[in-house]
Formats: sequence, C-alpha cells, structure tokens
Amino acid sequence: MLFDPAVQLTGAATDPAWVIAFCEGKLLLPEGDAIALLPLAPSLHASPQARHYLGRLDGLDCWALLVAAPPPGWRALPLRTAMMKLAEPLRAVAGRAAQIIEWDRTHRFCGACGTPTELHASDRARTCPACKHVAYPRVTPAMMVLVWRDRELLLARSPHYAPGMFSALAGFVEAGESLEDCVHREVAEEVAVKVTDLHYFGSQSWPFPSSLMVAYTARWVSGEIVPQASEIEAAGWFDIDALPGIPPARFSISGYLIRETVQKLRDSAL
Repeated sequence: MLFDPAVQLTGAATDPAWVIAFCEGKLLLPEGDAIALLPLAPSLHASPQARHYLGRLDGLDCWALLVAAPPPGWRALPLRTAMMKLAEPLRAVAGRAAQIIEWDRTHRFCGACGTPTELHASDRARTCPACKHVAYPRVTPAMMVLVWRDRELLLARSPHYAPGMFSALAGFVEAGESLEDCVHREVAEEVAVKVTDLHYFGSQSWPFPSSLMVAYTARWVSGEIVPQASEIEAAGWFDIDALPGIPPARFSISGYLIRETVQKLRDSAL
C-alpha cells in the first residue's frame, strides 16, 4: 500500500475513502475485529468538530476527523491499543492523523497574543490574523540508544512499563542540543555510564503525543550502572541469549533496535 501525503484535496474526492476519526483523544474503529475500508460515513462526515485532508492511500483519500461522540457502529479505543490492531502503512497514517488532530486542537488561539487562529490557506499551519504568528504541527525530537559491551546489552525499565518489560534508554532533546549530545547526556543521567562509537540506526514517528524517535547504538566505555531514581525503576546488563521481556518489533522501533543489535552481536558485526 502506497501513501501519498498532501495538505489539500485536489480534484474530485474518492468514494470510498479512509476515515481516521477521533473522539476525546481516542481512535474510532469499526465494530468487530476487521479494519474496514469505509466511505465517509454520514454520521461522521456531516458535522465533525475538525476535518483535515491527509493524502491518498492506495489511490483513496484519507481524512482525519474529530467528532463529539462515536456514531453507531464505531468504537473508541486508546490510540496505542488501536494502532496495534492496524497494519502498515495504515498505522503510520493513523499516527499522522492523531498528531494533526491534537495540534489543531491545541492551537486554536495564538500563543503570542491570544487571538483565535485560522487555518492557513495552503500549508499545514494555523495563522494569527492579528500578529501573523504561524503555528505548524509540533514535532518533538527524542533519542533512543541501545548501549552494548561484548555480548551484553544495557536495558532499563521505567515505572510505567508493562511488568517485566525492559527497553533501550530514551530521552527528549533539549534546546540547543544535538542528537549526539542528547545521547551522551541521557545515558549519563539515567544510568551514570559513558559511551562511544555512536551509530545511527533509524527513526520512527511516535504520536504519543508528537515525538520523532531517533535511534542509535553505542558502545560502553566506563562506569557502573546507577539508575536515575526519578526515571529508571531498574537497569542492568543482559546477555543477548538471556534477555528479559522487550518491546514487540511490530509496533516500536525499540523492538527492531534490540533484535537487530542482538543479531549483529551474534555475527560479530558491531
């Protein structure tokens, strides 16, 4: 399936079309287990609180809608739960829609002067008619790093993780900081060790609510693990053949990062 992003509809709308609808921060899915390709249902399309064009998926229009209540035949699920039920690239389109809906909801007034904003005529933006301030959808950069030494990985868990689940270290990039600076700072803060040999792995849009996760691997240099009390519930070195529970590869870049690094260590490619 090929997705072509766009800000505005050009030409005639397709019928059927994909409907990515939200209600009170939750994603609406058709009743039942099947994720159906649906026309713009009148109960959704008639009077949405917000409506944004996303582009075309396999030649069919995609719309992001905000509605007041789920109509008959639809159910509201937390975004993470709902996205786990979707296949790519629909999952990515749903994540894009969630971020656009949330940006639109939180930028109805100008952050500079308080005037109600208006949708930009051609860009994905809201503009202030008074002071001309322009607000684009927010993207918050964050780094993820998997630290390794010999045949061991440094994995940690935060208090909000599922029981028994460990993952790579992660943290938000601060103002004036490069991604590499962020890696070194977050590793030092969260587990008190030093790293080197940073290698870029990949990135993932993470709509909780608007992050761009940029993943690295890094080799341990020195230091003993001291978990940051306010952020890390547990952390330790794990042999690649005795890992704890890790995130699924289907949904999270952390799952891919850990599994591919394990394979490279087995192949002695790191």
